[in-house]
Amino acid sequence: MITLELLYKTKIGRILLKPLTIKPLSDLAGRLMDSRASVLFIEPFVQKNGIRKEDYVLEDIHSFNDFFCRKIKSGLRTLCPDENAVIAPCDGYLKVCRITNGTVLNVKQSRFSIRTLLRDKKLADSFEGGYCFVYRLCVEHYHRYIYFTDGFKMPDRSIRGFYHTVRPVALEEIPVFTENSRQYSVIDNDKLGRCVQMEVGAMLVGRIVNEKPGAGKVIKGAEKGHFEFGGSTIIVLIPKGKMKPSKELLDNSRNGKETPVKMGDAVGVGHLLDN
Repeated sequence: MITLELLYKTKIGRILLKPLTIKPLSDLAGRLMDSRASVLFIEPFVQKNGIRKEDYVLEDIHSFNDFFCRKIKSGLRTLCPDENAVIAPCDGYLKVCRITNGTVLNVKQSRFSIRTLLRDKKLADSFEGGYCFVYRLCVEHYHRYIYFTDGFKMPDRSIRGFYHTVRPVALEEIPVFTENSRQYSVIDNDKLGRCVQMEVGAMLVGRIVNEKPGAGKVIKGAEKGHFEFGGSTIIVLIPKGKMKPSKELLDNSRNGKETPVKMGDAVGVGHLLDN
């Protein structure tokens, strides 16, 4: 059996891995998951991942991707009512890190550069000393996501790349977040300053679907978009002195642990401080 350990940690595995991470294969997987025949995959997927179908709106499900992008029923994801709360934009496993010397130390001691992540030196430098939130979504998570803050959004930026898995075994071996295909929004908020919310594709994720890629005002808690099949990641960058993550989240992150969160949960408090 071919495992992720084999693919990422052996020479022969890396040879086999290369065609699995390119866009044509992800596009092909996307077309398969869009087909009517793919509904046959839904029930085994539900059983394997313990998904509660009663929690979701399941009318008009004609393919596996329709099911994967399902909407949750009203009232099952609520926003923290504190207007100063910084909220989670999605369900997932969260780790937060300080940005030091332009670098983020992430899961299992993997590092990545903010400049390489954004491909914008001036923007990247503005986050020095700030926080990087990494939300890792697994296949069983809800794959729709919201704006973590409100403000004015510039046109989305897209960066082509590969489609590595975002599981920790891959993060140990390569700088996944700076190699994978990704899109990001730059959002100006009165309290938090200029922030970034980024979506990162992963192995066999054919599409990142953002509802409004153009410039304009956005509202905290409004749906931003969704991922199609596969695990994925959302990264949020907040400048220095603009917010304080929760103590539990900071403690877990320092100990190398991810914290499970739900969309709309408070992950910290935003406030204006002198940098």
